[in-house]
Amino acid sequence: MKLTSSAFESGEKIPSKYTCDGENINPQLFISGVPERAKSLVLIMDDPDIPNEVKKAREIEVFDHWVVFNISPETEAVEEGKVPNGAIQGANSRGEKQYTGPCPPPQYEPKEHRYFFKLYALNIELDLPEGSPKEEVEKAMEGHVLEKTQLIGKYSRI
Repeated sequence: MKLTSSAFESGEKIPSKYTCDGENINPQLFISGVPERAKSLVLIMDDPDIPNEVKKAREIEVFDHWVVFNISPETEAVEEGKVPNGAIQGANSRGEKQYTGPCPPPQYEPKEHRYFFKLYALNIELDLPEGSPKEEVEKAMEGHVLEKTQLIGKYSRI
């Protein structure tokens, strides 16, 4: 299974259009090689590089930017600024049911953060409500992941 983007190569800079400094919309993503047995896909975008000050203030270790589940396994592309038809959005770390782009605070180290777009193929659909946080989605996925892949982008505001 493979996850790619027309906006950036894995390990490269995410264009500012997809960040808080731009339009703050999700980049176009392409999905290929989904296992035939897959019943749904889950897409999670998170940032493990948040500064210690943010970790302490929010009592989190990772900032969740986007949580989308029950994506059809036939999906070949996530269009720019859109959620795949029929998919359900979970809650990001702001408690919002939407994408929130990279926005690393420039006053803290590290200046450049890594953003992990993680795609999972599951052998079930998740029985969770819209707005479920990443922790609940991951718990429901346990024992049901057929395959996973990731795409990493980087962003700095300086």
